[in-house]
Amino acid sequence: MKVVAIEAGEVSKGAVPRKGMKRGLSILDFVLRIMAGVATLASAVAKGTTQERLPFATQFVSSGLNLMISPHLFYMVLQESRIFVLANSNVCGYLVLSLILSIFHIVRTTVVKSRILLVVLDTAMMSLVTAAASAAAAIVYKAHKGNPNVNWFAISQQYNSFCERILGSLIGSFIAVAVFIIPIIISAVLISRH
Repeated sequence: MKVVAIEAGEVSKGAVPRKGMKRGLSILDFVLRIMAGVATLASAVAKGTTQERLPFATQFVSSGLNLMISPHLFYMVLQESRIFVLANSNVCGYLVLSLILSIFHIVRTTVVKSRILLVVLDTAMMSLVTAAASAAAAIVYKAHKGNPNVNWFAISQQYNSFCERILGSLIGSFIAVAVFIIPIIISAVLISRH
């Protein structure tokens, strides 16, 4: 009987650090969600408030003019900007709403079903922001380098502040992707330890 009491005491001592570890990981998950939300919000605001006007000479579409910017490339940049802002705004909104569940997980560390739901939704939102950031990166690359084969000239020389803001918003979006990975791993670890 004495041996059983000692073993039971060791088990109860081991259970306290495990609960503390789960609570610590839940707090880390909460902080990372805030960081990812700030990054996606900053990306959406930086990209959504960027405005650049074309000079009069570049608005003409004529085969005889050597255009500084192709109208097709500029249209692609505008469409990509809308999609990028929409995707980052949606992910930011999701992250704000997921903070409620994250606080719930800090209070009740043994909950599993809501963690599974968060893993699924986090993966979907990470995929959305990754797709938007990757598409924006492709367009920004074309804006920086151009493509002389199809008469798309680099626009970054003429619109330097425009391209710098877009590049900054891309950095924020990719930071959000990198930060998003950690809460998914944390939730998976906490689910597997249950």
